[in-house]
Amino acid sequence: MQSENPIIADFVKLANAAAGTLAGMTREARDSARERMKEALGGMDFVSREEFDTVKQMAANAREKVEALEARLAALEGKSKG
Repeated sequence: MQSENPIIADFVKLANAAAGTLAGMTREARDSARERMKEALGGMDFVSREEFDTVKQMAANAREKVEALEARLAALEGKSKG
């Protein structure tokens, strides 16, 4: 059988509790830093990734329409000159 020293058992319990506390403090610090960054950047005029992608797609669609209209106009001008 294994003999258990109460001092070592108490030390192990203390070490486990300290590790849990340290992990919780790390998590809190990370979350707090994240919130502070959100607040600091919130006052600036940044757009979200979704908004950026939406506007990018709108610009691509508009560019395609302009190119189609330019080709159509060139074809119509070609017919009127001919």
